[in-house]
Amino acid sequence: MSSTRLASLLGLGFGDCGKGLFTDYLCRNWDTHTVVRFNGGAQAGHNVVLPDGRHHIFSQFCSGSFVPGVVTVLAYPVIVHPTALLVEAARLQRLGVSDCLQRMLIDERCRITTPFHQAAGRLRELARGQSAHGSCGVGVGETVQHSLERPEHILRYADLLQPQAALAKLEVIRHQLLSEFVTACVVPENSALYDAELRMLSDEAISARWLEHVAVLSAKVRPATKSMIADRLHRPGAVLFEGAQGVLLDEWHGFHPHTTWSSISSDAVEAVTADYGLSTPIRHFGLIRSYLTRHGAGPMPTWDAELDCLNEPHNDSSGWQGRFRRGHPDAVLLRYARSAAGKLDGIFVSHLDAFSKTDKLTWCVGYESDLAVQDDAICTFDARDGLIIRLHPTTDRNLEHQRQLTQLLSRARPRFETTPMIDAQSHIQKIEEIANCPVFLGSYGPQFDAVAMQRKRIY
Repeated sequence: MSSTRLASLLGLGFGDCGKGLFTDYLCRNWDTHTVVRFNGGAQAGHNVVLPDGRHHIFSQFCSGSFVPGVVTVLAYPVIVHPTALLVEAARLQRLGVSDCLQRMLIDERCRITTPFHQAAGRLRELARGQSAHGSCGVGVGETVQHSLERPEHILRYADLLQPQAALAKLEVIRHQLLSEFVTACVVPENSALYDAELRMLSDEAISARWLEHVAVLSAKVRPATKSMIADRLHRPGAVLFEGAQGVLLDEWHGFHPHTTWSSISSDAVEAVTADYGLSTPIRHFGLIRSYLTRHGAGPMPTWDAELDCLNEPHNDSSGWQGRFRRGHPDAVLLRYARSAAGKLDGIFVSHLDAFSKTDKLTWCVGYESDLAVQDDAICTFDARDGLIIRLHPTTDRNLEHQRQLTQLLSRARPRFETTPMIDAQSHIQKIEEIANCPVFLGSYGPQFDAVAMQRKRIY
């Protein structure tokens, strides 16, 4: 076996599946020296709770940062939010992690979210009103869209070392985005918030102030070249690739337009490892809760308000996205996620302690719908399982296909098993049967010491 071990953690839901917990656990139980964030940006929110009561929601730092010596790599194509990174570093310092910036590498090619991207993304979402996509409001999607439409404008992490050139780019970005918005919000009830974001885009002094502030970050974390990061990743020991969001929010396989501008799959991980010259085989693990959850807008067929009894202190409905919803476990979406995620070697299941809190969790085994679907590439029906979603070929990035799936899910009525699932072990067996994949780890609480091995050998 190679002295370097690689493993990825990929969410199989809409997010909130335990990536923080399992990353923290593996950093403590493997010889893990580095955790790579390979997708997404500052919209990630991975909870880690320690036995001594400390708690942090990891956004851009890796969820192994409480473990001494573990290094965070923000790999290309991660979208970096510099000011949010400084705020997170300050929070971690208050929690006793004083060297988190010294334990970080940021690829010089990473695109930068500016305050203008954040404002523009919020403006678009506010103008959508009841048709909101469910944005996190931190500007990740806006940054990606801008870089695709006008690549010459985009600010990269290495540009922060050239303040005058960076200032010129910032002003180009600001003027371009400002030109895209009208002065009054078309949704009257959102007018106050809309006006505040518009003032941000109109402020000519913000670019210089922002650059002065983020210079603190670029001085402490110098832009890393591809070869510098490659040297780090080739060291003996374990390297984890900590995914952000879940595959049901994937930019190409999620249910458009309620998605993230980010790819969550084994292929996405292997594209990053290839970029850094890694040839060591990767073990890919899918992560899933014992029940479904979703922040913000978008279809969720098994949503059940009675499951709000599964209350947790670190997820609520107070954020930009809106309501945090809970739903019953869904075999249709699990099969779909299993296919969309690509190669998987195993599954980790979180929140298995839910069975000690409720006896209501019931598997959805299929859907019924009054929506006529003619294209069998969208779905098929059968008498036993009801509606089955077929994954569109991954070589064809077809957002119209995903939009049709969204319409279908929005009209779907779940078909449940006749009896609830009564215990964690039965639930694990059901997941293995549906996903055709072994479950290696299960968590029965929010801390690393509540994780239990389900099989003797993971790697």
